[in-house]
Amino acid sequence: MDSGNSAEPSYLPPTVQGAVKILVTGPFGVGKTTLVGSLSEITPLRTEETMTTAGAGVDDLAGVPDKTTTTVALDFGRITLNPRLALYLFGTPGQQRFWPLWEDLSRGALGAIVLVDTRRIEESFEVMGQLEEQRIPFAVAVNRFPDTPGHPEEELRSALDLLPEVPILHCDARSRADAYDVLIDFVDHLLATAVLELQP
Repeated sequence: MDSGNSAEPSYLPPTVQGAVKILVTGPFGVGKTTLVGSLSEITPLRTEETMTTAGAGVDDLAGVPDKTTTTVALDFGRITLNPRLALYLFGTPGQQRFWPLWEDLSRGALGAIVLVDTRRIEESFEVMGQLEEQRIPFAVAVNRFPDTPGHPEEELRSALDLLPEVPILHCDARSRADAYDVLIDFVDHLLATAVLELQP
């Protein structure tokens, strides 16, 4: 019996034939879920759970005392770049105990945007180390929190121990305009790097 609703749901325009994958990653509580939400043209898929006393010795709330939820699997968003191409955003969990999942999410990624909170800069090293081991190109995006002090780029580059070719970008993850500026600058960097690698 035909219910009248037999058509398949349409998640993408039928013209889209390809997709690219970008990771949004970084340590716990740095604003990854917020950035994916600012960028996504669809309501993002979120797997946030309320933090409980059971995680009290596991999740370090130093620097983020007001945080009440945490991503336990992924955040997912989408941007349709043109009629034939979509960009998928995968936000990763920030805690080390989720790294087996993080490694699965990173497979096939064109690159990664690493959000950094300069008030807790040392927490970013492990994530960047993972990306370097997997040879995933990345840019650092400094998320401006209300009480974040300003730092010169040379100072940030030294503190993060970044190679000269890794871009340092700045944003307020809550701002759609800032989020798009970061994404555009990062994609431009990936394209420029690809062109250099193709040159003899």
